[in-house]
Amino acid sequence: MLTLVSFIVGLGLLITVHEYGHYRTAVACGVAVQRFGIATFPVTPPEPGKSSALHRFFYFITKPVWEWQPRRQHKGQNTVFAVGLFPLAGYIQMLGQNGDKDPPAAGVASDFRNKPVLQRMAIVAAGPLANLLLAVLLYAGVNWYGVEEARPVLGATVAGSYAHKAGLLGGEKVESGAFDGEALEPIQTFEEVRWLLTRGALDGRDVRFAVDRDGKKTETVLRLSTLRASNADEKLFREVGIMGPLALAAIGDVKDGGAAQRAGLKKGDVVLSVGGEEVIDGQRLRELIRSSVADGKGVAKPWQVRRDGKVLTLEVQPAPAVDAGKTIGRIEAFVGAPPAMVTVRHGVLEGLWKGVVRTAEMSAFTLRMMGKMLTGQLSLKNLSGPITIAEYAGKSADVGLTYYLLYLAVLSVSLGVLNLLPVPVLDGGHLMYYLWEGLTGKSVSDAWMDYLQRGGTVVLLAMISVALFNDFARQISRFFG
Repeated sequence: MLTLVSFIVGLGLLITVHEYGHYRTAVACGVAVQRFGIATFPVTPPEPGKSSALHRFFYFITKPVWEWQPRRQHKGQNTVFAVGLFPLAGYIQMLGQNGDKDPPAAGVASDFRNKPVLQRMAIVAAGPLANLLLAVLLYAGVNWYGVEEARPVLGATVAGSYAHKAGLLGGEKVESGAFDGEALEPIQTFEEVRWLLTRGALDGRDVRFAVDRDGKKTETVLRLSTLRASNADEKLFREVGIMGPLALAAIGDVKDGGAAQRAGLKKGDVVLSVGGEEVIDGQRLRELIRSSVADGKGVAKPWQVRRDGKVLTLEVQPAPAVDAGKTIGRIEAFVGAPPAMVTVRHGVLEGLWKGVVRTAEMSAFTLRMMGKMLTGQLSLKNLSGPITIAEYAGKSADVGLTYYLLYLAVLSVSLGVLNLLPVPVLDGGHLMYYLWEGLTGKSVSDAWMDYLQRGGTVVLLAMISVALFNDFARQISRFFG
């Protein structure tokens, strides 16, 4: 239920802000807005005995369930406001737009088509820009309120990875970072480390960190420009080598009669080494446990643990278990403690500026990733549809309000950038029409408009189909392990 509610509320907010951007700019330009619809879409009413079942279905789910016409409106406006039940849609209908083929009425200043081309461009661009502005405010709000994040202390790095080759072993505190060749910027949280690594890996740029390990300060460069990444997934971060923040290799709740209890492990024990190999954090301990099997049986190894200030040596033999068709070791106890956290909070101006910077970074990153998918450099598997979006909405809302707001900020950036793409039927496509008109003094002909709209519809439907396919593929993969 939380997933559904958070998805509908979040998407409803983003669509409302988007359409309000169009509406408010149209009103400011003196264009008559006839209808403002949220969670609804103008579908032609079906004709009895003639319309298809699909037409009747779309009309049923997109028709408004509530309409009202306020008595007090902006000067020159007589807008009907409507609300429906379809959370994926919204629109405004202006005089002289949305399929009106009649020539613009002479002297009717409120007709959209009678407005200067720059005003028409402003009205069309206002929707996506409203989403980007919302993202700035959401990021700024989180910066002002404060968010609890993991400290930028690295967990154990993956052997042979880019981080490992750069000399990072785990336990280092990252003090600052940047793309190689740029000035280092202070880093306060592990999320900032992950964001820099993600952009570096997918953009093919080297990343430089200044780190502190046991009081020794050094600089190191991860040569990610040689990494050929096609998916932003766990495999990518495993290649980079930094999987998560440092989390103490502590033992949590122990199952009665399990391998951990038989070996004498207790809740609160901190594991120092396994089989003579130093254990830096919980992630590395879990990997060692999983790999402690041979010929379908658990392999016993000496563990050094710290308990109540004393170092003990225990013989631990993990129990074999099957995971995704592979035999792994398990000790039947909770492994790993939460990472050390820090609350990050900024002042009014600093928080607002960081919101602007993060929105600009996310927008540029989103555009580059779309370009890479278009050219085949990045897999289309990175496209997500409504199922995945809804899942993340529920997960972020479950963690807390600040994480839900951050999720909405990312989604708002994506919606804004997507709508600015020069694809007919999207706002960016209409901007291209008006740009052509501004440069040539002639509007796009009806014939060309028809061809472009059909082509844009095909492109949009293809994107939606791929996103839905990816959603279902993820669900099937998760279901069958």
